[in-house]
Amino acid sequence: MLKEHLQLHFIVLLFGFTAILGKLISLPATELVGYRMTLAAIGMVAVNSILGLGWKAPGKAIAQMVGVGALVALHWITFFAAIKVSNVAVTLGCFASVTLFTALLEPLVEKRRIYLPEVLIGVVIILGLYIMSRFALVYIQGIVLALISAFLAALFGVLNKQLTGKYHFVLISMYEMTSGAIIVALYLLLAENGFTYSPLSLPTADWVWLLLLAWVCTTYAFVGIMYLLRHLSAYTVALAINLEPVYGILFAYLLFGESERMNTGFYAGALVIIAAIIVYPVLIRSSIRR
Repeated sequence: MLKEHLQLHFIVLLFGFTAILGKLISLPATELVGYRMTLAAIGMVAVNSILGLGWKAPGKAIAQMVGVGALVALHWITFFAAIKVSNVAVTLGCFASVTLFTALLEPLVEKRRIYLPEVLIGVVIILGLYIMSRFALVYIQGIVLALISAFLAALFGVLNKQLTGKYHFVLISMYEMTSGAIIVALYLLLAENGFTYSPLSLPTADWVWLLLLAWVCTTYAFVGIMYLLRHLSAYTVALAINLEPVYGILFAYLLFGESERMNTGFYAGALVIIAAIIVYPVLIRSSIRR
């Protein structure tokens, strides 16, 4: 089990590193997502072919996957846009609110009652966001974009949960990445007169970071998490993934230094949010058992 736990935390490190790559890549957010989803789709098609899963799925399910793919694209666009207009620390600190949005959306989608711990954790996260935003008003645009990204991440996560019980996760991811890539490309072609950088004119450094982002931090990480769910409990995996903003903020501080340095009040608010999302699975687990 030690091997699986180490692999889990390595994947969570990759999730945290995603924000770093978003800052390193010079492309505008929408184009960045277009390239990422295209490359990730190629990776998922390759994995799908190796596993011999095929493309077959009911038309209604494919339509749902396409819709979720659009949500994934919007989530990533707002996420990387938040990094571009603020920094990694602000984006990840606010993005941690995805737990709050999930707690609100999941009962609505699944038509179940809201657990008391979800309400309490939501109040704590709102308090943390209030404290944090008071000390980072200069980054208000990034805060708003990161919160929108967190909402979209929670929404597609809840909707994806409805699909993963019926279809293979690689098949789902393949359709979502492919449809998202097509939607972003059509938007750029029709609304913004195409990509600023063609594949041939893209800087070499951007290609390196994009391949790492798409094939390691997306394709490998997604497949790896699903593999680990066969060996570790969903609770263990969820608890580890909650450390993503911690790893990301630490990476950003070590790599970018002063541009990521925030005041004490900001870190106090971020700490409140991160503590809440780490405690959240424990409280929910005990509440359900009762």
